[in-house]
Amino acid sequence: MSTRVRLFAATAAALGWLALILQWLFSIQLSIEKGQSALAGTWIYFGFYTILTNILVALAFTACALGPRGSVTRFFNRPGTCTAVAMSIVVVSAVYNVMLRQLWHPQGWQLFADATLHDVMPLAFLAYWWFAVPKTAVSRRQIPAWLGYPAAYFAYALARGAVNHWYPYPFLDVTSLGYLQVVVNALLVLLFFIAVALALVALARWQARRAAQATAQPA
Repeated sequence: MSTRVRLFAATAAALGWLALILQWLFSIQLSIEKGQSALAGTWIYFGFYTILTNILVALAFTACALGPRGSVTRFFNRPGTCTAVAMSIVVVSAVYNVMLRQLWHPQGWQLFADATLHDVMPLAFLAYWWFAVPKTAVSRRQIPAWLGYPAAYFAYALARGAVNHWYPYPFLDVTSLGYLQVVVNALLVLLFFIAVALALVALARWQARRAAQATAQPA
């Protein structure tokens, strides 16, 4: 990676970690205001797909800034890993802006954290994916593996809800909707994941072809 790309990644990583820490502190504060503990706020914090996915985004940016120094950074620098993260953060932004943004109205630093996690980081990571991630190794065969993360999250969210009857998103609320409707909702979201993944693969293949053609042309 060039120095410019690493500088961009380092800046984006710092912004992402800052927003994640702020959101964690707000979650703790809200739990304490409700008479609960800081541990309860932390437990709720790690129940959101937005948080978990933004952690992956921050890790990918951090790995780019540091370079391939170990197995973890090499993993997050892989084109397939970056494309899977791009798929997830695109879905985070789209679902939030279409279905969830109108449900609450954050102010001040809460608004900063919310906008950073749902708007700024998705755009920043897509820009990084487009301009800096090699595309030749990205293929449709990788999509089933990419879908493992959202599928695991769905099982995780339902398992958490079965324990304490709290669900992070209205469309996953088994208490209000029942398991059948929640499964239907999850399948619809899964179809959206697949559509985004296919779009990213198509863009990657198009970009790879253009790069190959440019290389093949005589100077």
